[in-house]
Amino acid sequence: MLAGLSDILSALALAAFAGVALWLLARPRSRMLVLMPAPRWLAIAAAATAAWCGALYVWSPGSSQALVVQALRDLAMLGWLRMTFWSPSAPMSRPLRLVLRLLMTISGAMLLVGGAAHWRHGAEAAEWLGSTLAISAMIVATGGLLIVDGAVRRAGAGLRMPVMAVAGGFAMLWSYELNVQLIGALTDKPASTLIHLLPAVALLILPTFVVAAMDVGRERIRLSRTAAMRTLILIGAATYLILIGLVGALARLIGGDYGELAQGTFLIFALGAGGLLFLSARARAWLSVMISKHFFEHRYDYRAEWMRFTATLAQGDGEDDRNLHRRAAKALAELTGSPGALLMLPDALGAFRVAEQWHWPAGIEGEASLSLRSAFMLQETRHIVDLDAERRGRSSDEQDLAVPDWLLADPRAWVVVPVLHFHRMIAVVVLHRPPVSRALDWEDLDVLRIAGQQAASYLAESQSQAALSEAKRFDEFNRRFAFIMHDIKNLASQLNLLASNAERHADKPAFRADMVETLKISSGRLSDLLVRLSARERGKAAEAERTLVEPLLNAVAADANARRALFVGCQAGIAAWGDAGSIRQIVQHLVANAIDASPADTAVQVIAVAEQGRARIDVIDQGAGMTRAFIRDELFKPFVSTKEGGFGLGAFEALQLAQAMGGTIEVASEPGKGSNFTLWLPLADTRPGGAIDERIKKVAGQ
Repeated sequence: MLAGLSDILSALALAAFAGVALWLLARPRSRMLVLMPAPRWLAIAAAATAAWCGALYVWSPGSSQALVVQALRDLAMLGWLRMTFWSPSAPMSRPLRLVLRLLMTISGAMLLVGGAAHWRHGAEAAEWLGSTLAISAMIVATGGLLIVDGAVRRAGAGLRMPVMAVAGGFAMLWSYELNVQLIGALTDKPASTLIHLLPAVALLILPTFVVAAMDVGRERIRLSRTAAMRTLILIGAATYLILIGLVGALARLIGGDYGELAQGTFLIFALGAGGLLFLSARARAWLSVMISKHFFEHRYDYRAEWMRFTATLAQGDGEDDRNLHRRAAKALAELTGSPGALLMLPDALGAFRVAEQWHWPAGIEGEASLSLRSAFMLQETRHIVDLDAERRGRSSDEQDLAVPDWLLADPRAWVVVPVLHFHRMIAVVVLHRPPVSRALDWEDLDVLRIAGQQAASYLAESQSQAALSEAKRFDEFNRRFAFIMHDIKNLASQLNLLASNAERHADKPAFRADMVETLKISSGRLSDLLVRLSARERGKAAEAERTLVEPLLNAVAADANARRALFVGCQAGIAAWGDAGSIRQIVQHLVANAIDASPADTAVQVIAVAEQGRARIDVIDQGAGMTRAFIRDELFKPFVSTKEGGFGLGAFEALQLAQAMGGTIEVASEPGKGSNFTLWLPLADTRPGGAIDERIKKVAGQ
């Protein structure tokens, strides 16, 4: 059954490689030269592989005839490697050139001698030529792997990944054949199962020929650090299993109980190594350093590290969630494998003191700080300080960074990282020594410098937010004070008017009674203004309640009676939902402005009705009016006023108060025709059947 499957796979491989060879030859040479240096050699390699697959089909895998044709395939593959990865301008090194010549000589001799022997003696030649061909094939496979290794190392950045994948396919085929021959040599028996699967391996490398001739893969493909680590683990596990198998086979050949002894030894070794890695953080750190140093081009997986660094800064975990300073220290520490970190911030005098720590063992002295001189030096030089180098002493020509003694005396301190934002040092991070201490190299310095700048942007933004919040509190106080000043100005005007009238009417009992009432009202309003200056004053919207409109309008009319008699019309029982004091303040402001804008002999009307589920209060005057542009652009803009000495805050404050209660103010005005200010508020409820005076309807409809 296995032999039949091998024949089917050989036929498929023959047809596939023959088709690929014809397709490669049919491709435009100019186009192929853009994709690879030696396109014709790739077609030759495909054709030679097709001939080898034909030999597998005719004479079966592992036969001496197939090994002879395999020499032809190896010649084509070696020729493609030579022409693709080396050129006259970039020649092959002398050792590799000697190896290549030796391999091509062996392959040529196998092809000529083996072909001639089978031509003259037929199947009889296999008896005395088979072992020679097998050994030669092992030598060529081993040397071919060396050539592929040198070729991939020599490959420049301009060579496409699919082209290097073809070389990888050749290496896979040679590795498979080398293992087949080695197993046969060690066991003195041919690995028949693996030999019959040779056509399957050939089919596996077929896609690399196709992809290499297509316009894909111009960018280099690299495994991620995670995928590479898992691949290394799998390779290590496979190597362990292979070693167990080889040692067991060797023990069986020797005899005795050595097989069980070897298995027990390997088991103890595996359990000990696994336990050490699982329990010892130092062993894990050492293994990570060794793997990063010897298996990877760079120490850091920049994409993964940057994503983790940014995620740690943006959102913490548990107790670190709301503490940006601790998150910044944690992010920088995790970047370098440090188990802890200190973060120092400037105090009022400019010296940097420890403000936060992340997993720093034991305590820190309360006076632990960086002096002004050291802070200045770090800020100017932007130097990342390797404290071990400082402890060993620096040469006289290097700068003295004035590192404090407490930091040098603490062996846990490893690196000092200045956190700079636009040439201003806003923090300093001290990293704890990692489990496996090492010297800093250029890659560590670059990563810490860039990461420090990124952390600085977060810290600077946080400081800006804190400063903005404080500025907003001052702004809120200033805004409240400006409104208070506006109301005080109105009260002062009212008291001045009262004082001037008192000179003429002080002897009248009725005037004195009105004056006492006005003084009481003014005193109450001054007390309210002082309360509004308090930072603990509740917002107006929080004091909303059912407020009857008619008593409120009558009170406003009574206050304004000294200046102008008002015509007040109100729908019976109408109630608005809002704060009574705020509604009264809005209406008082609108009435005061209407009185100021109207001639002395004209009336000011205040009308309140329920309309479309809302309370509508109109303040109507017959004054000079306003243009639409003034209403749109300047009326409700703070600090803009048409009155001499005015603050320009009345209309703005009135609109703010109305909007805080869920209402608004609407204005209709034309120059020379007066103005109509309409206050809209949420309607609390209305009494059914409440009659509305016809005059009110008429005036409200204007």
